[in-house]
Formats: sequence, C-alpha cells, structure tokens
Amino acid sequence: MSFETCKDVWVFMECFMGQPKSAGPQLLGQGRKLADGLKQDLCAVVIGKDVDLAIKAAGEFGADKVYVVQGDEYEHYSADAYGHAFLELCKKYDPDTILIGATVNGRDLGSKIAVSLRTGLTADCTALSVDETTGNVIWERPAFGGNLYAQILCSETRPQMGTCRPGAFKQPEKNPDNHPAIIREDIRTPEDKIRTKVIDFIKACEENEIRLDEAEIIVSGGRGMKSAENFAILKELADVLQGTVGCSRAAVDAGWMPQTRQVGQTGSTVAPKIYIACGISGAVQHVAGMSESGTIIAINKDETAPIFEVADYCIVGDLFEVVPALVKELKARHQE
Repeated sequence: MSFETCKDVWVFMECFMGQPKSAGPQLLGQGRKLADGLKQDLCAVVIGKDVDLAIKAAGEFGADKVYVVQGDEYEHYSADAYGHAFLELCKKYDPDTILIGATVNGRDLGSKIAVSLRTGLTADCTALSVDETTGNVIWERPAFGGNLYAQILCSETRPQMGTCRPGAFKQPEKNPDNHPAIIREDIRTPEDKIRTKVIDFIKACEENEIRLDEAEIIVSGGRGMKSAENFAILKELADVLQGTVGCSRAAVDAGWMPQTRQVGQTGSTVAPKIYIACGISGAVQHVAGMSESGTIIAINKDETAPIFEVADYCIVGDLFEVVPALVKELKARHQE
C-alpha cells in the first residue's frame, strides 16, 4: 500500500460469543499513543455476528472510528472469512498501522493479512513507540529467550503491523462520553470460500477458574513450591483474594502445573492489579511476563533473589510459613 495515501492506526477488537476479549481494549490504549504520535485517528475493527458490546467497548476505550463488518458467516472466527473482510477494509481505507492481539486467532489473522498485503509483521510485541522523524512505529519484542529486546522497524512497506501479547499493556480508563463514528461495511464471504468450520468448543479450564490474562490477582509459584501438592496452599490464598493461581516455567517443567498456568516469556503475559510470586527466583523470562503488574509482592527465602529487584513488597522468609499466615489473617479480616 502507498505511503502517500495510508493513514490511521487500526486495532482489531477480537470477540468470542459476542464478548470483546481483553486484548482489544488493551491495544486501544497503546493505539491512542501511536495515533497521537503519528497525528492520525485511532480506529477499531469489529468483525462478528452480534457485536454491539464490542462496538460499545471500542468507543469507551478511545476509538475515533469503528469499522464494523457483521454477518452469520462471522459468528465464529475463521481465517478465510475474517481475513477476507479485513483485507477488503484495508483495500478501501488504506491503514498506516495495524495492531492485533497475539491470541491464537490474532496470530493467525495477522499473518494472513501481512502475507496478502506483502508487508512485515512483528510478533509478540511488549512495547510500542513512534519514531517521529520517519513515522515508523518502533516494535519492541523479547529475543533470545527474553535475554535481549529487539527493536524492529517496518520502513519499506505499509501498513506496518504487529501482534501484541495480551496482558503486555494495561487497559486504559473507560470514557463513556466518547462517541466514535460507526462505519458499517456490507462485506460478505461466500460459504464455499470458508474452508474450515467450528464444530464445538471445549473449555480449557474449569467453570469457576479465572483465566490468567483476565485475573486481577494472581498468586504464582515456582521451583520453591517443591511439589504439585504444595500448590494447594497457593490455591487457598488465591481463593481468599478472589484471584487465580499461576506458575513459573520451572513448575511446568517439573510437571507440577499445566502449561496453561505459566506466566512468562513462553507462557502468558499478565498485568493484574496484584501479583504474588512465591518461591520464584525471578529469571528474566518470567519477569518479562509479569513486570507490568500493578503491585508485585515477592516471597522468597533467598534475600538476593532477582525477583526482589522488581517487587514492590519483599518478604524474606519461608513461603510455607508466610502464605498460611497470610491466609489466616485474611480470613480473620473477612469475618470481622
């Protein structure tokens, strides 16, 4: 696409069963900064069947415009249907920058769009900024297992694109008084062009289990937990706090916790209000996945553990004594 005609920062508002996923609002916060830096509008792209809630969320979280494509064929995500709709929007409106959440569907959609438009795509970004001299977005992502951070530019083609890990950015404050322009496009995708079909959904977690990327409080355990059974004390603390349990890669590698509970470079990137790290040393790969948390509390016997360098509150002690004491105190306060 042409450098001369491209304009605006686009954010894909991914939905599931009509509900906007957390990645979209988080990216609208970052998109606002990019759009202001580039002196462009911030636009949300909503594709689906029943998308009123996503349109409302796009406005409340700062979009100037919302492009909407609706139809029965968009009820469930498919690369063929969503890719076709998104590409038709791109051809008509010529975006400068596209942000997509690095979810399973987002990674699929982002790569399809980038290949079709013959442009670059930076995956799993954790920081974004603008080079105001050139108008290029600076896409920052971990490299070499999280030991280095690479800054990547898309200087030769447009649109410039990136997927960003859910939880890498904080959700902006809602502004119910923001009223974006709603632009509805009638883009149909014939059934014979959709090569995959959703048969059923299988829940990856229990009904009452909170997803890591949606939790406001996470209690995580690492190698210091010593066994799978010991995670029960973290579950008790998480339940008292109405949070959920996470873990480090060491706990997954030891077979104590499933990979779906892993926080870090090769797991989930999270930004809860409170993150409690228990028996976690603080390897750079783990810190990369939780450093944006509002308040970080670390419990570790080793006073030199790297986790204390990023923690807001540091407790040097045996987690098997500290955590039960916390649970006891919290339960007592709840009964008052």
